[in-house]
Amino acid sequence: MLKRLAKTMRRDERGITGLETAIILIAFVVVASVFAYTVLSAGIFSSQKGQEAVYTGLQTARSTLALKGDVVAQSNGTAVDSLVICVANALNGEPIDLKAPGNGTGNLTGRAAGNSSNVVVVSYADSATRVDDLYWDASQLGKGNGDTMLDPGETFEMTIDLTAAGIDVGTYKTFDIDIKPPIGSVLTIERTTPAALASWMILN
Repeated sequence: MLKRLAKTMRRDERGITGLETAIILIAFVVVASVFAYTVLSAGIFSSQKGQEAVYTGLQTARSTLALKGDVVAQSNGTAVDSLVICVANALNGEPIDLKAPGNGTGNLTGRAAGNSSNVVVVSYADSATRVDDLYWDASQLGKGNGDTMLDPGETFEMTIDLTAAGIDVGTYKTFDIDIKPPIGSVLTIERTTPAALASWMILN
């Protein structure tokens, strides 16, 4: 009788031990599932952020101005009066608003006021001077739809006034022109004036 009871108790202990093992295994599976879900969610979130960064970088690159051709300077013999450059849309990307107060009329009045309508901002800098938000004029060259938006495939000629803004650009002068669109990188143009100033010059 005692032997049978002892055998039964042993069998019951085996059953309890098996149940505990099953519970532990189930707990491991649940924890592993939660961990896997967390890792998967983090991976998806990182992928989305990476995709957003790529799209943002692409939009920035596609909203950038590109210099087309030479930088031409007009002078009065002693100082450079204005600069004439041609710009296009880099990578055939987003349209850029080249609306200016002059807008093809040649009306340049030096430095823009605080309430100017310039969307693209032009700045001048050299070793001793910096002037922000210059007045400039723009007109479409060649084929285009006639508006003030620089669309893919279009070319605009920009005329940047210097003397009316109180900038004296004489001989052997190295300077930078920064053209800043509302979205995209800054187009920086660095040039040096020659030893003698002619009426029209191509700057290197």
